[in-house]
Amino acid sequence: MLSLEQQLQDAAELMQRAKRIVALTGAGISTESGIPDFRSPGSIWLQQPPVSFHDFISKPEARQRYWQSRRNLSAQVTAAQPNAAHLALAELERKQLLQAIITQNFDGLHHDAGNNAERIIELHGTSRAAACTLCGKRSSIKELQQRIDAGEIDPGCPDCGGFLKSATILFGQRVPEAELTRARELAAECDLFLVVGSSLKVTPAATLPRIALKNNVPLIIINLQPTPLDDYADVVIHEKAGVVLPPLVASL
Repeated sequence: MLSLEQQLQDAAELMQRAKRIVALTGAGISTESGIPDFRSPGSIWLQQPPVSFHDFISKPEARQRYWQSRRNLSAQVTAAQPNAAHLALAELERKQLLQAIITQNFDGLHHDAGNNAERIIELHGTSRAAACTLCGKRSSIKELQQRIDAGEIDPGCPDCGGFLKSATILFGQRVPEAELTRARELAAECDLFLVVGSSLKVTPAATLPRIALKNNVPLIIINLQPTPLDDYADVVIHEKAGVVLPPLVASL
């Protein structure tokens, strides 16, 4: 078993040879900012399964349940600040080594940390905007939340009458094609693929490091729990991202 110091050194050696690093981030990078992980033991989704897209569209009671659960989560997301791992990825971009961040998170913390918005691909959408499920038009999530808090239980789009929700992807809802295509292109073009805080169990995000592996690109995984791709990675570090990324980036 290698020491953390040796693992960091091995990861640093790989990253020093790279010029087009692509990072995939998951819930594990944001738990250190106080945003709950939905899949770990004791998570809120295990206690209260999330509303699916089909149910949201077809059942008024599901939409009400969605807004009730979102009220609790939105307060945590609004209060969250970028942690040391987010800031380290922003520093990696400033060093002109990070080509892009593909994130499964909807919290917007990569934006707050200082990464260029054009280099952030939000596969699962963003909780910082509202969107119509019918026409797709985006609007203010703050104004929509105020409508909910004032007693509205099933808000509709003023333009087309479709149902409004946060601009995030629900279970059963397709990842936007443009974002997915761009993510796949980045995975194919990178010269190092870095996984941070993702279980690699949710598709299509979990398929992206496999694209890099097919091109014999080095893979580094930083995640508290084992992932299905640990055996294929060049370096695997089972530690908090906030512990690993700052010294790793500082060493480059």
